[in-house]
Amino acid sequence: MTETIAFGSYEISTDPARLDRTRIHQWLSTDTYWARGRGREKQDRAVDGSLNFGAYDTRSGEMAAYARVVTDLATFAWLCDVYVEPAARGAGLGTALVAAVRDHLAPHGLSRVMLATEDAHGVYENIGFRPLDDPRRWMILDPR
Repeated sequence: MTETIAFGSYEISTDPARLDRTRIHQWLSTDTYWARGRGREKQDRAVDGSLNFGAYDTRSGEMAAYARVVTDLATFAWLCDVYVEPAARGAGLGTALVAAVRDHLAPHGLSRVMLATEDAHGVYENIGFRPLDDPRRWMILDPR
């Protein structure tokens, strides 16, 4: 079931049919530190295996922001690939998008919703995220 939330002149939707996959790939593969160079096939597989949120300008219908959640909708979620196009930044759209993700996941009673960021700590802290209490407990398998 898809959900749509109004935010100013934008609407945030979980409808996968509305996603502009070409735009998402272009944004992430060329304008982010975490997905630079990511291939289109890999990006499409990521979208297909995730819960996706798009923010759309209600005047033009064009996609203005994106977020992806990898989750089992029972115990865990990983928020990733959060991106707001430069022209839409500074008006709270990123905060509204992440709040929409948080609110959409809340009824599922997940034990953890995680994310990683180098530069947007304030955005996420405003929504309720905080640093790990004990990051020494967490490990990573990085097969690169």
